[in-house]
Amino acid sequence: MNERVLSLTHINPRDFFGEQNNNIKALGKYFPKLKIVARGSQIKVFGEEEIIDEFEKRFEMLVNFFRKYNKLENEDIELILTSDLTRQISKSNHNTDIIVHGVGGKQIKPETPNQKKMVASSLKNDMLFAVGPAGTGKTYTAVALAVRALKEKEVKRIILTRPAVESGENLGFLPGDLKEKLDPYMQPLYDALRDMIPFERLASYIEKGVIEIAPLAFMRGRTLDNAFVILDEAQNTTHNQMKMFLTRMGKRAKFIITGDPGQIDLPRKQISGLKEALKTLDGVQGISIVHLNEKDVIRHKLVSAIIKAYKKKEALALEYQ
Repeated sequence: MNERVLSLTHINPRDFFGEQNNNIKALGKYFPKLKIVARGSQIKVFGEEEIIDEFEKRFEMLVNFFRKYNKLENEDIELILTSDLTRQISKSNHNTDIIVHGVGGKQIKPETPNQKKMVASSLKNDMLFAVGPAGTGKTYTAVALAVRALKEKEVKRIILTRPAVESGENLGFLPGDLKEKLDPYMQPLYDALRDMIPFERLASYIEKGVIEIAPLAFMRGRTLDNAFVILDEAQNTTHNQMKMFLTRMGKRAKFIITGDPGQIDLPRKQISGLKEALKTLDGVQGISIVHLNEKDVIRHKLVSAIIKAYKKKEALALEYQ
């Protein structure tokens, strides 16, 4: 009797094997002549070599399906195990708005017209500016687009960056080394990624540099090829920082720059690199600018009301200046 060991890499075995190994039991029904044993992140298969070869091909299809959709259900297993080996299996879903399937099969898609405009503009242009107030889904949508590009092998890596400007806090007084000081500041980027990529795979991507999260200063002197690069909180860049970042763009790269011109934390007399770039680059072919507003807020309904109230107050203040 032949034996073969198949391993799961960067996949949680509990999620893949199913509750009480139900997915493995389903596999056993289609391959009754094989003995299948799941332990840890490995599957041991015993039986005739030809049947094991067939099993391995189907197993790889299941793994690829799980990597794409982060979910495996009985109907998916049945479809994959009974389909033509050359056929590309996709989840039947009429919703073409889906950007990517997140952890647990969560459908991540644009929720508002301007978020949809972000998605469409990113597909047509290599550089996109997405500007608007907090809570409008700028960063989340941008990260989803980056994850999709990585999954579809359109790029080889994702780079997420922010200017290290404190909004009232002082990083120097925080404990720990540079990474420990900066990780809390980069938390929104980590949060978005954790929604979209299973923990084991995300940890591996970060360790291997497939996904890099770093302050803007770390971009200096680099050429970013084959990468999907997101500059978040871009309103806090200076003229020199923004120019430096934009000129890092290498071959087969996609750039998305997000920011809120209404929340600038720079010293009062310093010009925001984002505001300047929006004026300077408006109309440049290949660069798209999408403006989001309070109608795009997808947080608590009060956030939209708060944004409107502040806009009204700021407008009145300008009248009396």
